Amino acid sequence: MKNYKLKLQHLYVIYLICHLFFSIQSNAQTNLDKVYQGITFDDVMIKEVRKGFDVNLFIERVKNDTTFYKAFKTLRLHSFTMYNDIEMVDENDDIKASYNSITQQVVQQNCRKMLVEKEKTTGDYYTKKKALNYHTAKLYEHLFFTKGTVCGADNIVGKNKQRGTTKYEEQLRLLIFNPGKRISGIPGLGDNMAIFEEPFRKKYDFKLSKQDYFGDSCYVFTAAPKKEHVDEVVINELKTWFRAKDFSIIARDYSLSYKTFFYDFDVVMKVKLKNMGESLVPYDIQYKGNWHVFTKNREKASFTSIFTDFE
Repeated sequence: MKNYKLKLQHLYVIYLICHLFFSIQSNAQTNLDKVYQGITFDDVMIKEVRKGFDVNLFIERVKNDTTFYKAFKTLRLHSFTMYNDIEMVDENDDIKASYNSITQQVVQQNCRKMLVEKEKTTGDYYTKKKALNYHTAKLYEHLFFTKGTVCGADNIVGKNKQRGTTKYEEQLRLLIFNPGKRISGIPGLGDNMAIFEEPFRKKYDFKLSKQDYFGDSCYVFTAAPKKEHVDEVVINELKTWFRAKDFSIIARDYSLSYKTFFYDFDVVMKVKLKNMGESLVPYDIQYKGNWHVFTKNREKASFTSIFTDFE
């Protein structure tokens, strides 16, 4: 009987220890959930949080980042070689027009111009009068090509808009460089882009992990819609690699789609950046898109842009 009571006491002590341990673990997890609600962490990030990583500050960096936009503006300040490959396809994904070229941007005394080394087109990429026949091609040239000589460029983010900047261009800039922010003036789409604000925030799952990306330690932030809201949102996925040492964006993948009576689109973009001196610049951009606007022909296109030989 005495041995039996002793065993019961031992079991009770073990029970108390286990209960205390799991209570501590449960409370710690509960505290994490309260502070960082709506965000899933991998094991590495849980350890970082416990060491003092400020998640709320990081989310503000995600929402207000300017390094990505600045990297594209920095392209205007350097000489480089650019490889351009654009394909327009039909409804069966057969190529109906294409553009392939090697261009050089030359920068001297804060003025830039573009030289075309090689150029090849197929199909009806150009009209008979040498005008661009597709809106995707016009957008590409607007973003990456320079006509004539342009002077006085800078890479300052946040300054007043340059004279001649249209509302459309500003909306396009936000869509490409600040996905996740509200865009005014686009019915049905603009508010839906604000994935960090209610009521759209609750429709997304957010994840934060830490990984190596081509030799750089990075915080990887991913936003993706919950299954029950997939058909209601614009951003299908937004995945961004922030370099851990300075929180600069060095890669971003995003997938956007939306459908209304007047327009629909389904776009996937992947962008990689690298350092040029002390500045970041894009060096690999891939795009695949399918979009249609009421009264205009549907366009399905893909393009790849490679930037090399920076000076």
